[in-house]
Amino acid sequence: MRAVISLALGQLRRRPAAFAGTAVALFLAIAALTLFGLLFAADITAPEAVRKETTGPALMVIAGAFGEIAVLVAFFVVVNALGFTLRQQHRELALLRTIAATPRQTRRLVRGQAVVTTLLVSAPAWAAGAAAAQGLLAELQRRGMAAPGVRLPGSPVPVLVPLAAALAAALAAALAVALAASTVAARRISRITPAAALTASSTEHGRTGALRLLAAVGVLVGGGLLLRLAATRPTEEVDKAGQAALFGSLVLLVAVALAGPLAARVLAAALGAPVRALAPGAGWLADANLRGYARRLSSAVVPVALLVGLSGTMLIMTSTAEHAAGAAASSVTSATDVWLRQAELALLVCFAAVSTVNTLVAVTAERRREFALLRLVGATRSQLLRMLTAEAVLTTVVGILLGAAVAGAASAAFSTAVNGSPTPSLPVAGCWWIAAGAAALTVPGILGTGLRAVRGPAAELVGGGRD
Repeated sequence: MRAVISLALGQLRRRPAAFAGTAVALFLAIAALTLFGLLFAADITAPEAVRKETTGPALMVIAGAFGEIAVLVAFFVVVNALGFTLRQQHRELALLRTIAATPRQTRRLVRGQAVVTTLLVSAPAWAAGAAAAQGLLAELQRRGMAAPGVRLPGSPVPVLVPLAAALAAALAAALAVALAASTVAARRISRITPAAALTASSTEHGRTGALRLLAAVGVLVGGGLLLRLAATRPTEEVDKAGQAALFGSLVLLVAVALAGPLAARVLAAALGAPVRALAPGAGWLADANLRGYARRLSSAVVPVALLVGLSGTMLIMTSTAEHAAGAAASSVTSATDVWLRQAELALLVCFAAVSTVNTLVAVTAERRREFALLRLVGATRSQLLRMLTAEAVLTTVVGILLGAAVAGAASAAFSTAVNGSPTPSLPVAGCWWIAAGAAALTVPGILGTGLRAVRGPAAELVGGGRD
């Protein structure tokens, strides 16, 4: 075990940039768990008389409704980030297999990296989560949604146990997710032969597996059932309809991730023609790259769809609820509900933005050797950047379309529950801002990483002299 930890720390020191996305994702996950765990602990440790000082829902109920989707999205981001961290190490792990490393040793190394990264970020994540919990509790108290006498667990012995339990639960949950994700991610390279592992590090399978497509169909059906549940909630249970619709949108995004290569290839083929017409050279190469590497395109598209799908669902649901409330929207209850949705939207956008930037940087950075080969056959840096621009635009459009489809289905279900019509109230300006935000993350992220990836001597990069 000591050797595994030593190797894991060596990889972290040698390639800190490769683990930066995973570290940030784990930081956010532990901070979110700590935030909502401390709110739960505050409610549990508060005297009964103090809790009765407010007539609204209990702090535990607010924390649960506010945090359940945020925590699930945080774990989705962790799984995605860990997968890309492993993908960046695919060549090194394949080389380890060729020099007699066993599949078990490979899996232990990957799990060791996940554990070490989680432990390194746990302390600052706890601190950030505690600070966020204090700020959120103060804001809830200011708005009359939490009793003034409720306090977060501190140093006194009676509340030390729930405080320690909240922090330990956050770390344990993050470790469990990190270990499970790293095991799944390392499964493919550890099961094949060493020679095949080395070959797989530089190739991509063209087809989406039948099991993966079946899983996508099953998850899609589950998402549809959740949206049906949301649509059939009575009008007085708007909050439950909103939570079911938001959870359904997350499940649909998981289905998009599973069926991503197929969906991305179809959409790229449909959108490729106008790109080739507008940019005959760079557009043709970008279209060929995207369709030929559907898994890579899917990896870049899914976080964009996550960003657009979740933020679009929250924005449209909030607008629909405000429109349905009409003049009653000026009441204290409606105002606080809108504030809670806006705060949840900000948190979800933060997680989705981290996933988007991390994924796009990882996907583009791993193409250094590909860019070097193109330069050796005559492509200039400016031509490569034009190609990357076309790819970035296509990636953004595909991601926005998939995310918009999810947001449209979820908000239609919520609108049916609220006002009996599947046509929601659409905030056009807000939707344009979401699309613009997705483009602002995607295009500069790809081009900025591409600028760095095309630097250096091409022959040296092709030969593996630089990483």
